[in-house]
Amino acid sequence: MLYFQADVDKAVKAARDAFRWGSPWRRMDASHRGLLINRLADAIERNAAYLAELETLDNGKPYAISYTVDLPTVVKCFRYYAGWADKWEGKTIPIDGDYFCYTRHEPIGVCGQIIPWNFPLLMLAWKIAPALATGNTVVMKVAEQTPLTALYVASLIKEVGFPEGVVNILQGMGPSAGAAIARHMDVDKLAFTGSTEVGHLIQQASGTSNLKKVTLELGGKSPNIILSDANMEDAVEQAHFGLFFNQGQCCCAGSRTFVQADIYDEFVERSVERARKRVVGNPFDLKTEQGPQVDQEQFNKILGYISSGKREGAKLMCGGGVAADRGYFIQPTVFGDVQDNMTIAREEIFGPVMQIMKFKTMEEVVTRANDTKYGLAAAVFTKDIDKASYVSNGLRAGTVWVNCYDVFASQAPFGGYKASGNGRELGEYGLDNYTEVKTVIASVFGFISGAEKRTQSLLE
Repeated sequence: MLYFQADVDKAVKAARDAFRWGSPWRRMDASHRGLLINRLADAIERNAAYLAELETLDNGKPYAISYTVDLPTVVKCFRYYAGWADKWEGKTIPIDGDYFCYTRHEPIGVCGQIIPWNFPLLMLAWKIAPALATGNTVVMKVAEQTPLTALYVASLIKEVGFPEGVVNILQGMGPSAGAAIARHMDVDKLAFTGSTEVGHLIQQASGTSNLKKVTLELGGKSPNIILSDANMEDAVEQAHFGLFFNQGQCCCAGSRTFVQADIYDEFVERSVERARKRVVGNPFDLKTEQGPQVDQEQFNKILGYISSGKREGAKLMCGGGVAADRGYFIQPTVFGDVQDNMTIAREEIFGPVMQIMKFKTMEEVVTRANDTKYGLAAAVFTKDIDKASYVSNGLRAGTVWVNCYDVFASQAPFGGYKASGNGRELGEYGLDNYTEVKTVIASVFGFISGAEKRTQSLLE
C-alpha cells in the first residue's frame, strides 16, 4: 500500500509542478496546446496498427474492431479537443454601475483520472484530451488488466513535446493506487469510469478529503425498445450489435430488450438465429466477431448470471455455456421470457447475455424501462416519428438512440442519469468538467490611460 501511495505522491507532485504559475505549460499559448494535442493524434494514427495489436492483446476484443473502430475514434477525439484549445471563451456581463465585468474559464489544476479495462485506449482519449485542451495536468491510473496501450501512448506524449509532468500514467490496483488518487489532498478533480459501486467510494473519498470535483461515468442496464412497426431486420441486427459488441462488456449495452407482443415470437426467433451465427474465436482472426472476456473473474461472473437466469425461470434460447476448451470464451447467450424482477433483468451482467422481455403498450414499456437505478443509455426502434419522440422523451437516460445503437461522436455529450453517474464527457459539455469559471469585476475609473502611463514612464 505504501508503495502505491509513494508512486501516486510522486506523480501528483510532478503534475503540480507542471501546473505551477509561470511553468512552461501555464505560459504556453492555447493554440500551441492544440498543436501538441494534434501532434499526439498524428502519432497515434501513425502507430495505429501496433496500438490495435496491444489493445487486442490486453483486452481480448477482435483486432478488426480495435483497428477499424477504436483507433479511428481515439484519433478523432484528440483532434476534436485540439480544435477547442483556443476557442473556449468567457463572457462580458453588463452590471449596474461603472464596472467592467467579464468571466474567464481557467483550468482546474491537477486532474486524477481512473479508466476501465473495456475500452482502455478510448477511455484514455475521452479523459486526457479535454483535460489538456483546457490547460490542466493529469495523473491517470489505468486498469490493472489492460495497461499496455496507455503506457505506449505515454511514450508518444513525451515524443511529441508535452512538457515534463503534464501527463503522468500509473499502473496499479484500484483499492490501492486508485484509492490513493481519489483521496489525495493535492488532486483538484477526479474523473472515473467504472462500476457504480466504486463510484460511491470515489464520491466518499472526495467528501472526506478536499472536496475535489468529481465526474463519474458508471454502470447501466439500458433498455432497448422494439415497437411492433419497427423494421424487423434492422431491429434484430442493431439489438444484436447493441448487446454483443465488445463481448457484451459495454456500460451502455442494450441488456434489457423490450419487444412488443405482436412481434415478440418472430423477434426472438431471429435473434436466436443471429446469435448462433456469431463467430467466437481468436481475436486476431479477422473473421472473429467475439473474443474472450477480459479475465477469469469476469468470465466466472457472467457464467454465474447465466446460472441465475436459468434458476429463476428465464427461458434459455441458445448459448449459456463455455465456447472453447480453454480461455475465457462464452457462447453468445439469449434468454426469452425474462421477467422484470429476475436478477438478470436488474443487474449489470457485462457479458454476451441477451435478455428479451415482452410488453404491450408504449406507456407500459416506458414505465418498466425506467424502473431501474441506472440511466445511462436507451434505444427505441420504430418507423413512427411521433412514437419515437414519445418514448425518447419519456426515458430517463443520458443518451437515447432511435433506430440505431452505440453511435458515438466526439461532438456529442455522453453520461448518465441516476446511479449511472454525474457530469458529461465528450462535446463542449466535456470541457465544463475541466474548468473553473472566474468572474472579474473592475472599476472603469481605477485605471490610467496608455498616454498617462507613457508620460509617467518618461517622468521616471
